[in-house]
Amino acid sequence: MQIWSAEIKELEKINESIRGQVPDLEKELQQLIKFDDPNVLLLYSRRCLEVIITDLCEKELKRPRRTEPLKGIIDKLNREEKVPPHIITSMDHLNSLSTYGAHPKAFDPEQVKPVLSNLSIIIKWYAKYKGLQNIVISETYEEQAHDKTRRTERVTFNKIKSEDRIGTRSNVIPGEVSRKPGAGLLLLISGVLVIIAIVLYPRIFRQDRFEKLRSSDKRISVAIMPFQNMTNDSIWNIWQDGIQNNLITYLSNVEDLKVRQTESVNTILQSKGLTNYASITPSVASTVSQKLDADVFIYGSINQAGARVRVNAQLIDTKTEEIFKSFQIEESYSEEKIFQVIDSLSELIKNYLLISKLEQGTRTDYQTFASTSSPEAYRYFIYGMNAYYNRDFSTAVRMYSQVISIDSNFTFAYINLSYSYFNLRSYDEAKKWCMKIYTKADRMPMQQKIWTNRAYALFFETPSEEIQYVRQLLEIDDQVPVNYYSLGWIYNRLYQFDKAIPEFEKALEIYNKWESKPVWDANYTGLGLAYHRTNQYKKEKKLYEKAELDFPDDPPLIYRQAILSLAKGDTISGNNYIRKYISLRKASLVSEAAIATGIAEIYSEAGAPDKAEENYRRAVSLEPGDPVRLNNLAYFLIDKDRSINEGLELINKALALSPNDYNYLNTKGWGLFKSGRNKEALDYLEEAWERKPIYNHDIYLHLEAVKKAIAG
Repeated sequence: MQIWSAEIKELEKINESIRGQVPDLEKELQQLIKFDDPNVLLLYSRRCLEVIITDLCEKELKRPRRTEPLKGIIDKLNREEKVPPHIITSMDHLNSLSTYGAHPKAFDPEQVKPVLSNLSIIIKWYAKYKGLQNIVISETYEEQAHDKTRRTERVTFNKIKSEDRIGTRSNVIPGEVSRKPGAGLLLLISGVLVIIAIVLYPRIFRQDRFEKLRSSDKRISVAIMPFQNMTNDSIWNIWQDGIQNNLITYLSNVEDLKVRQTESVNTILQSKGLTNYASITPSVASTVSQKLDADVFIYGSINQAGARVRVNAQLIDTKTEEIFKSFQIEESYSEEKIFQVIDSLSELIKNYLLISKLEQGTRTDYQTFASTSSPEAYRYFIYGMNAYYNRDFSTAVRMYSQVISIDSNFTFAYINLSYSYFNLRSYDEAKKWCMKIYTKADRMPMQQKIWTNRAYALFFETPSEEIQYVRQLLEIDDQVPVNYYSLGWIYNRLYQFDKAIPEFEKALEIYNKWESKPVWDANYTGLGLAYHRTNQYKKEKKLYEKAELDFPDDPPLIYRQAILSLAKGDTISGNNYIRKYISLRKASLVSEAAIATGIAEIYSEAGAPDKAEENYRRAVSLEPGDPVRLNNLAYFLIDKDRSINEGLELINKALALSPNDYNYLNTKGWGLFKSGRNKEALDYLEEAWERKPIYNHDIYLHLEAVKKAIAG
C-alpha cells in the first residue's frame, strides 16, 4: 500500500461527489486517481490546480489566463483578497511542489502526501465557492483556525491604522525562550526529520522585484513575527515566542542580513493590544514590519496534522504582502527534536535570503537554472553563466567545475559544463560530464530529469528526442525563453526555418514582456538566419536594428548584417560591416586565418562565390598545415561545384593530418559522390556518421543522396 493511499481515497470521494458538475476538473482527477507513480500524481495535481486557477482568473480577475504562470495569478488573487489566505497557502505549496522547482536533492515520494492533502483542501473550498451539490466538506483544525483568523483581520487591521494616527505606547512582551524546554513541556517530535522545504526556486525573486528590497547599507532587513499556535493545544503556546526568538538569534549572526530584534517587534504588537497572536494577520504583520523599516517579514504557524506537528513559515514582502517563499517542516511528537526543527527552518531561510541577495543584479533567466541551497555554489554558477554567454567557454568550464566540487548534486552545473566542453570541441569531455549527471536522472525531480534527458538526447540521440524533451519542459513552464530558443536552434540545424521562426519569436516576446534584453546575441542571429533563409529580408533588417541596441559592436551580429547587406546588393554597407567585423575580431586577438574564414563564409552565404573562394584560399595560405583550413576550402570547392578534383586533393591532405575527423570524412564522401563514385562515397559517409559527436543533418542528407543514387 502506498504511503499516500488515504489521500487518494479522499480524492476518490471528492471526484465521485463532483461528478458531472465540473467536467474539466473531473477529467484530471480521474487520471490522477488511476496512478501510483509519484511523478504522475504530482503532474495531475498541478493540472487540477490549473483548472481551478484558470476559472478563478476568469471569474474573479475578469480576464483569460492565457499563458500566465500559475504563481503570478495566485499572487494576484491573494493581493486582491479574492481567495482566503489559507487556501492561497495551499495553492502556493501545491504549485511549488508539483513543479519540483529546482531543489538540489532527489525528489522524496513522501512529498506527494502534502500535495494531495493540499489539493483536497483546495477542491473542497472550490466546491463551496462554485456552490456544487452533494459534496461533503469537512474542515481540519488548521482550516478552522484560518477561518477564525480571517474574521478578525479587518477589525484588527483597522485598529492599528487608527492608533497609528494617535501614537504608540512602549510595552514589552516578556523575553526570549531558553534553548532548553521547561519542565513539564513534553512536546513534539520523534522519528526521522522530514523537511518539506517547498522547493528552493530562486527565480521567484525576480531581479526587478528584489532590488526594491535593498536597504541603504545593501543588507536585507527582516522582521520576524511570533508564530501562531493553531493546534488548539495550549502546550504549544510557549513556542509561539520560542520559534520567533531562535530565528532572530540565528539570523542575526548572518552578515548580509539586518534582523529586527524581539523587543522591537513585540513592543509594537503589545502597544496595539495584540497579546493574542491569533489576531496577527499578514496585513497586521505588514503594518508592524513597515514601522520597523523591514524589507521582508517572516510569518508562521504551528499546526496539527493528525499525529504530527507541522511548522509553516512564509517570507513576505512588507510593502506588497506578496509571498516570496513558503517553507514547511513536519515532525512527530518528541521533546528533544524541537530545536532540530527550528535549526532546519533557520538554515532554509538563511540560505534562501543569501541566494536571493546574490541574485540582485543577475538575470531572471539565470535564476531559472539555480538548483542549490549553497550560496557559494550559486555564486560560482552565476560566474559560469556570465562566462558562458560571453562565449568564454574555458572560464565557464572552470567555474562550473568549482560549483560541482561544492555541490555534487547541482544538476545544471553538470549540464552546462558538458555544453561548455561541447563548444570547446572537447566532445569526449562533454559526453563524459553528460553521462555523470545522466546516471542520476532516475533520482531527480521531474523538471531536472527532463533537462538532463534533453542534454543526453543532444549527445546520444536525435533532434526528434531533443524536441520532445523541450516540449515537455514547456508544458511545465511556458515562460522560459531559453526553451523556445532551443527549439529554434534545433529547427535551424534541421534547415526547418519556417518552424524555427515562431520559436525564436516567442523567446524574444517573453524577454520584451520582462523588459529585459535576451541572454545573448544568438537569440537575434538565430532568428535572423531563419528570416534570411526564408527571404524575409525586411523582417531581418528590422530585427538587427533592435539587436544593435542590445548588443552593440557584436561580431556575430555584424557578421549577419554583412550577409544581409551583400545579399540585397548594398555593397557599401556590406563592406562597412566587413571592415567593422575585421576590426573587432582583431581586437579580440583572433588569428588572421580565422578572420579570413569568417569573411569567406559571409561572401558564400551572400551569394558572392568568387570573393568567398578568394578568402578561403587566403586562410589556407596563412595556415597551410591546418587541416581545418584545408577542409573549409575543400568543402566549398566541392559543394559549390567549383573544382571537385582540387577539393578532393585538399581533403586528402587534411585526412592525412587527422584521419578520423568526422567533418573531413564527410567532405571526402561528398566529393566522391559528386565525382560519381557512389560506393566509395557511402563508405566514407557511413564512417563520418559513426564518428559524429552529435546528430549532423548535413551528413544525414549526404547519406540519403548517396543511398538514393545507388538504389536507382
